[in-house]
Amino acid sequence: MRDIVFTRGGWVPKVIREDGELKLMLAAGADANHDPRTFTFPIGEAHLAVIREDLARHLLLWSAVLPLCDAAGTRGQLDENAAVALLDPVLLSPPPDVDALFRRIRWDRSRLVAHGADIELLERAQVCEAMRAATELSNEKRAQEYHANRRRAERGVVLGPLDAAILRYTGQYLHGATIPRRSPDAVDPAQLPQVMRVIDTAEQACAGMRIGLDPRRGNRATDKRDWDRMAATVDAAVRRAYPELVDDAVRTVSFLMCSEAADRSKSAPVEDDEEATDDHGKTVLSFTDDKGGEKKWVRGGPRTASAEFWEFVADRSAGDNEVFTIEDEEMGEGIQLHFYADSIARITTARHGEAGSEPQYQVEYSLVDGIGGYRKLVSAFVRGGCAALEQHGPWMSDVAEFERARRRRNAR
Repeated sequence: MRDIVFTRGGWVPKVIREDGELKLMLAAGADANHDPRTFTFPIGEAHLAVIREDLARHLLLWSAVLPLCDAAGTRGQLDENAAVALLDPVLLSPPPDVDALFRRIRWDRSRLVAHGADIELLERAQVCEAMRAATELSNEKRAQEYHANRRRAERGVVLGPLDAAILRYTGQYLHGATIPRRSPDAVDPAQLPQVMRVIDTAEQACAGMRIGLDPRRGNRATDKRDWDRMAATVDAAVRRAYPELVDDAVRTVSFLMCSEAADRSKSAPVEDDEEATDDHGKTVLSFTDDKGGEKKWVRGGPRTASAEFWEFVADRSAGDNEVFTIEDEEMGEGIQLHFYADSIARITTARHGEAGSEPQYQVEYSLVDGIGGYRKLVSAFVRGGCAALEQHGPWMSDVAEFERARRRRNAR
């Protein structure tokens, strides 16, 4: 039988009576199924009296016990002896002794910050004085900001007013891994014009740049090289115009510009990603991959051969499927793209098979510079076949020579 004896609501630990015994009950951590875990340990009547009357001591006890709950993990048991040993020192000792205790033990600052504790006093472990401003209602955003600032401080980062305003504008003040967005309402109106000047500098720096799609990494994946190029351009311009900004602020601006450019590419029709149309090229082409996949393209359809091919790649490409071929059976030629090696082979029929003999093929290899290089080669082939690829060489028929060239490139 379990009855609630005292509660302040929310996640603050409750006092219950279970089978006639007083216990403190708190939820902390999660089990293997990500459901909250609940822990209990016995307390006395004297402890209950303090918990009822003194919010600060109640919260301090919670802060001191939470690390024990964390130590229990997803399946372990709470160390009840250690929890019980905290009751008298936290609830019944004079303030100087409580402060001294909190200098020796692990404790959870975020709970105290969320409930209004004075942060500067907490940092000096003057916990009793810090909790004079404690409130029953929690402010989780305050705790999140505190943790974000602590993480930055551990990296030696101190934000100035403009740095903080930029991070709030992009929504990355609390979590640097979140996708940035434009949130002018999150910025103090007095600081917003200065933030917008920084954003304007970034926009001017990357005007006309784009981040293309990279079908090798799946549908709507973007080109990492394009991303890095735009990020470097924006970083350089913002640092030049605002040298006082910390790295976190500069990075969030470039992240915003790149994310928006990537979104524009992802929402554009596939044909818009073409570098050149191929309306006057081949009439029938066959696309294949290393896993037995095949697709035919016939001229006169609604889409270009290049668009159809790259869609085929995006649908089929994987870590174990990185070789794709485009073949023109009528002309007896084709190209084979080796994504794992950043290389390509062009294949032409040197001699057609006669009287049951096998045809002979000439195979030449070339290195490729990223997805942009692949796009140029594919577009050239679908327009003019292997002959149109000559200008995109050098082409090497000797495999050993090609491998040496590849090693030299990889060593750079």
